[in-house]
Amino acid sequence: MLSQELTNNCTPFAHSFGNDVSAAVIGASGGIGSELVEALCKLPSVTRIYAFSRTKPQFSNPKIFASTIDLEKENTVAAAAGAIGAENSALDIVIVASGILHKQGFLAPERSLKDVDPESLSAAFRVNTAGPLLVAKHFHPLLPKTKKSVFAALSARVGSIEDNHLGGWYSYRVSKAGLNMGIKTLSVELTRLRPLATCVGLHPGTVATKLSEPFLGRAHKGHVFTPDVASTNLLQVISTLNQKDSGFVLDWSGKRVPY
Repeated sequence: MLSQELTNNCTPFAHSFGNDVSAAVIGASGGIGSELVEALCKLPSVTRIYAFSRTKPQFSNPKIFASTIDLEKENTVAAAAGAIGAENSALDIVIVASGILHKQGFLAPERSLKDVDPESLSAAFRVNTAGPLLVAKHFHPLLPKTKKSVFAALSARVGSIEDNHLGGWYSYRVSKAGLNMGIKTLSVELTRLRPLATCVGLHPGTVATKLSEPFLGRAHKGHVFTPDVASTNLLQVISTLNQKDSGFVLDWSGKRVPY
C-alpha cells in the first residue's frame, strides 16, 4: 500500500531531485536493499539505478545496472564507482543498505562482555563502519557539485550511545556508533567538497529480514515492518532531506535519533 502511495505521490521526490534521477544502492540483494531498488524503479523521476551486492543482484527492469561489490575489498568499491563514472556523470542518491549482525558459527550478538572477541568486533567494523566510508570515499566524486544530492547509510538505534539502556550486542552497537561518527565527520568534509550534498544515517526500524529474523520474537508485532514498507518509509524520508539534516541519524519517520 505504501509503495503505491509513494508511486502516486512522486511529485515531492521529483521536486526534490529533479526529473532525471540516478541512484545507487549498495547491498541490493538484501531484504531492505532489494526493496529500495524496486521502489526506486516505480518512481517516474528515477531513470537509472545502480544495484550492487556481494553476489550480483538479479533484476529485470531496464532502468537497473547490476553488478558486484564487496565492502571488505576496497578495489571492488573503486571498480563499482568507476563503472558508474564511465556511464554517468553524476549520482543524485547513494544508499548503503549493507550490514552484518550475525553469521552462523562466526558472529552473534554478545549477551555479555565474556562473549566479546576481536574477530567478531573486526568483522562488524569492516562491514558496518568501514564499508560505508569506503563507499563514500569512492562514490562522493560522483555526487553533483551544483544540485542537491544525498548520501545515506543504514544505521540503527542500538548504535546510539545516549539511548543505550540495555547493554549487550557489543560488536553491533560499537560498529554502528562508529558509523554514526563517520556520517557526522563525512558531512563536515562534504560541506567543502559537495556543498549541496546531505549526508545522513537512516534507522529503518525493526524490519523482517534475514539480519533481524532470529530476534523478531522479542519485538512487538505492530513495530515490525515488512521490507517493502521499510524501503518506502526510507525513500519518503530521503525525499524531504535538506542540508540541516546532514550529519544526523534519522529514523523511518524522519525524527532524529540521539547519538
